[in-house]
Amino acid sequence: MPKNSKPVKRELDDDVTESVKDLLSNEDSCDDSFKKSSLIVSDVPEDKDKDRHAEEACDDAEEERPAWNSKLQYILAQVGFSVGLGNVWRFPYLCQKNGGGAYLVPYLILLVLIGIPLFFLELAVGQRIRRGSIGVWNYISPRMGGIGFASCVVCFFVALYYNVIIGWSLFYFSQSFQQPLPWKECPLEKTSNATYVVPECEKSSATTYYWYREALNISNSISESGGLNWKMTVCLLAAWTMVCLAMIKGIQSSGKVMYFSSLFPYVVLICFLVRALLLEGSVDGIRHMFTPKLEIMLEPKVWREAATQVFFALGLGFGGVIAFSSYNKRDNNCHLDAVLVSFINFFTSVLATLVVFAVLGFKANVMNAKCVAENTKKIQGFLGYEISHDLIPHHINFSSTVSAHDYKQMTTILQGVMESDYSRLGLDSCSIEDELNKAVQGTGLAFIAFTEAMTHFPASPFWSVLFFLMLVNLGLGSMFGTIEGIITPIVDTFKVRKEFLTVGCCVLAFSIGLVFVQRSGNYFVAMFDDYSATLPLLIVVVLENIAVAWVYGTDKFFEDLRDMLGFTPMRYYYYMWRFITPVLLLTLLATSIIQMAMTPPSYSAWVEQQAQEVSLRYPVWGLVVCVSLVVMAMLPVPVVFLLRYFNIMDDSMGGLSSVSYRKARIIEESACREEDEDDDASLINGKTPSRAPSPTPTSSIYRKQSGCPPPDASTAPNGRYGIGYLMADVPDMPESDL
Repeated sequence: MPKNSKPVKRELDDDVTESVKDLLSNEDSCDDSFKKSSLIVSDVPEDKDKDRHAEEACDDAEEERPAWNSKLQYILAQVGFSVGLGNVWRFPYLCQKNGGGAYLVPYLILLVLIGIPLFFLELAVGQRIRRGSIGVWNYISPRMGGIGFASCVVCFFVALYYNVIIGWSLFYFSQSFQQPLPWKECPLEKTSNATYVVPECEKSSATTYYWYREALNISNSISESGGLNWKMTVCLLAAWTMVCLAMIKGIQSSGKVMYFSSLFPYVVLICFLVRALLLEGSVDGIRHMFTPKLEIMLEPKVWREAATQVFFALGLGFGGVIAFSSYNKRDNNCHLDAVLVSFINFFTSVLATLVVFAVLGFKANVMNAKCVAENTKKIQGFLGYEISHDLIPHHINFSSTVSAHDYKQMTTILQGVMESDYSRLGLDSCSIEDELNKAVQGTGLAFIAFTEAMTHFPASPFWSVLFFLMLVNLGLGSMFGTIEGIITPIVDTFKVRKEFLTVGCCVLAFSIGLVFVQRSGNYFVAMFDDYSATLPLLIVVVLENIAVAWVYGTDKFFEDLRDMLGFTPMRYYYYMWRFITPVLLLTLLATSIIQMAMTPPSYSAWVEQQAQEVSLRYPVWGLVVCVSLVVMAMLPVPVVFLLRYFNIMDDSMGGLSSVSYRKARIIEESACREEDEDDDASLINGKTPSRAPSPTPTSSIYRKQSGCPPPDASTAPNGRYGIGYLMADVPDMPESDL
């Protein structure tokens, strides 16, 4: 209804009985359900001046909930949140480790069984209730309202270390404007007598040395803090500044950034794929990737890792999905969005895997060529002594470069003739397959393996700039959703200014994040990555599924979806939400707990003297921190449940309100009321007029285009973000269904 429309009065005599549902159904069809409306029932006199003043006061006091400028902006936000660094450095590793192309089969199956149904569920509840995670789960079941707080805590933990990775990418990005790249060769140390290669770099490699010593300046263990790394501290400050500026106005500011941060990675991935396919050996990498190992598919570990990847790839449980969808119109087709974003995420992972293996195939050929050249020199040195000239094929010319094919033919002859004496030659094993089988993931892939491959690219600084700018954008897209999962629920629940909350959250996170930019900071990143999110998020999503399917009710939820979407979703989702998905989630949760129990908490430490990683156990205080991360993340769930169960906390505390929804509208109810069993049959619960007549008010009833009460009424619990119908001063109204 337009803002300047007059209130519509309806006179009711004592003989007329009309339900709230009838009032809602008689609403003008041209009324936009996305605008705020309110139904006021009060004893105010029918005075036109008072009505006019009340309307003006409400128009000034209430603001509309922010909304996406376009459907494209919303889809890009969801894609940017779900497509993150894990698609580039985790999915390719899992493919390589779990059967190559065969891994795509269990991944797709579990995407359909777990990913899409749960993604659809989160989109639907956020779009229907139009609140962040705290408000959504408090409404679904007040006793399970702790789910929303747990999501916020997990989001905060993840944001702490995820932005550190963006800081690392910013550092490498800033160092990429050099020719040659600073990690291409090992540095030299000069003394008064000689010049020699740094021993730590000589024992490892140039890119490995640069990552651990130049970038991180890492300590030998988590117990040695080593002080702050000032270079990474500046990069972390820059990363949080970017996030703060992009998020300070909510989706109005971050939505515009999404056009670049979500689309730019695809441009870079396509450019990398085209360039890599033109390099020698790229086809070997892709062939290695898609060569299926079907026998591995029968291992339970493969299915567990595929389920975990599906779970985290879509960002389930963080609250970011719910927060983004809460700014949608209620008639938006969120089912189409769920399917579309899920498959965009999947195809992005496949595209990133093609790029990674094409580049690694090129790198494997380069490393194999170096190995062949070094072994050829050794064989030349043994000619005439250990090796007879007659054993060398006549077409091989040592004065020119020996090809990998000729080298393989030559070594095969030498092995057959020399037999046991062949090992005395000390030749290294040169095999492209062996190079490709060296599975790397995470920072090892992005900051070591991939950077080393790029040093062999023509115009390598250009490609390095593109790559690390892509990592920054992938990280920012996920960070926007993560921060939105913190900001939106708190703003909706406690009615604080979004600008102040965003700045305060970023300042606090940067201050705590200084732990991750110590010399031992990389070990804390690994700790938080292993323990702050995995188990808590699994528990959160299990509780989300149970809350909707069993506490609220799948049948009622389907009715709400039909009212919201205009059609009934496939019956497939009914059985998924009610039976299949909870069983699969509980199985995944159980296997994850068993794996954590069977694997002692440990981390990979870089030892400078040995120039290699070694596995170390966490000290006692480290174990306490690991356990504390899991406990703190899940603590809100039992705390809120107990407070609700013993009536220590009710809906009037903390600004929480009881919100009821019907026909794509919101009905605000009094938080302090008594439950009456007779009222349970009222039409707010979906009964028909003939079965349960509603009370007949003797006061005036009118509609007006605003979401707040008249000046003499109390402020709406929803504050300036409240929308929908407000029922004020109506005692004993029952809490209705969604």
